[in-house]
Amino acid sequence: MSSFAFIKAGRFQLTLQLAEHLLNHPHDLMHKALGWMLREIGNRDLTVEMHFLDKFYAEMPRTMLRYAIEKFPEPLRLDYLKGRR
Repeated sequence: MSSFAFIKAGRFQLTLQLAEHLLNHPHDLMHKALGWMLREIGNRDLTVEMHFLDKFYAEMPRTMLRYAIEKFPEPLRLDYLKGRR
């Protein structure tokens, strides 16, 4: 959440670094927050979000992935969920 101001300003690097660093965080609420922040990045630059997802979706917690892709077109969303990216 603390990086949302940076996201709104179009500065995504801090959030992407945090998301990568916290991929294996034990708490589900962190997964939700990180997925939400990734989705917010995608609202501003989908290419940046998809680049991150393509690199890490296989190791991301399912909750984080679901939040990050919840507004993707259905075929693309299903590709990520089924590991076809």
